[in-house]
Amino acid sequence: MVSIYGLKPNARVLDIGCGKGHLVYDLKQLLPEAEVRGFDVSRHGIGDAPAAIRENLFRYRAQDAYPWGDGYFDLVISLGCLHNLRIFELKTALSEIERVGKLKYVMLESYRNEQELFNLQCWALTAESFFDTAEWIWLYNHFGYTGDYEFIYFE
Repeated sequence: MVSIYGLKPNARVLDIGCGKGHLVYDLKQLLPEAEVRGFDVSRHGIGDAPAAIRENLFRYRAQDAYPWGDGYFDLVISLGCLHNLRIFELKTALSEIERVGKLKYVMLESYRNEQELFNLQCWALTAESFFDTAEWIWLYNHFGYTGDYEFIYFE
């Protein structure tokens, strides 16, 4: 990720839905001078994060306005988090990711057929948004998200 996005040693990176902060930890190891932050709604997740990066993590909701200025982060990442939001919350989250990030990357679970939808519904117990790939892409475009994205599927 560091080389793909050309992050410099003093980069600013945000991980939305960071859970226990493992990606924040890894990025901090790769870029020790960088400002690497993460937030998650889970008190438990952040509480169990590695002690070395706990000060870089805080509780926050992805669907709320972010406390940073426009373009503050060089890269904003969200991995498997946004499916937990309702559609109107997705609009706010994607708009905020777009606003605060110069570069953006979102990975979400999706489906391409009924079996994958069933598998996804069995796995993603907290998910509020189940959309097929074309629907997610339409939402990204409709909500003005211009960053990179990727999908995973439960075959």
